[in-house]
Amino acid sequence: MDWKDDKSLPNVAGDLLHDIDHAQLFDVAPSTHQPRVLMLYGSLRERSYSRFLTYEAARLLDRFGAEVRIFHADGLPLPDDRSADHPKVQELRELSLWSEAQVWCTPERHGAMTAVMKAQIDWLPLSPIGGIRPTQGRTLALMQVCGGSQSFNAVNQMRVLGRWMRMITIPNQSSVAKAWLEFDDNGRMKPSAYYNRVVDVMEELVKFTLLTRDRSAYLTDRYSERVESAEEVHKRVSLRKI
Repeated sequence: MDWKDDKSLPNVAGDLLHDIDHAQLFDVAPSTHQPRVLMLYGSLRERSYSRFLTYEAARLLDRFGAEVRIFHADGLPLPDDRSADHPKVQELRELSLWSEAQVWCTPERHGAMTAVMKAQIDWLPLSPIGGIRPTQGRTLALMQVCGGSQSFNAVNQMRVLGRWMRMITIPNQSSVAKAWLEFDDNGRMKPSAYYNRVVDVMEELVKFTLLTRDRSAYLTDRYSERVESAEEVHKRVSLRKI
């Protein structure tokens, strides 16, 4: 039997399976404020190339009309080493809630992102804070700096994390090889193909953010979560009747 001969969906809660709402996708009034971008970087060194790259990207984002805030991880405790009411944790979470887009930039260490980078992401919960998930629906751009030849291990790792954190990770990314050769004594990035790629990534991030920020709640509205919410309501109602 061909699938067209039986289009029934017996496992689906019909009242919770919504038709695609074209109005929520295409008839949304665009926000007029600057795109809000939070930037995280994964090194605490005094001469930190991931910080230099983050600053360079921040200048570009500012040029593209974004409002930029950078979180500095000095003083951030290890996950679970302090409670979530630690001031640095609260600062990070508030910035994430404020953001509409994020940039994650890390050195590659031992073939992976640094512990400093991972700790920042681990302090951001998937569960809602005040009814809002601090990463869900945000656009995300990824960058890394390498001490040697070019690698994509860290950005690939962060891409997995971005998906896990329910973010809209843009296709383009940046990996700067031999980063110590790409910045001058003042921490400014030299002209190169690597620099041009950073421009590409930041431009793409702003475009994707402008396209999705007013629709992110609808884009991330999930059937499975609607089912879970309905089941929770049913349980509460059932308990009241007992």
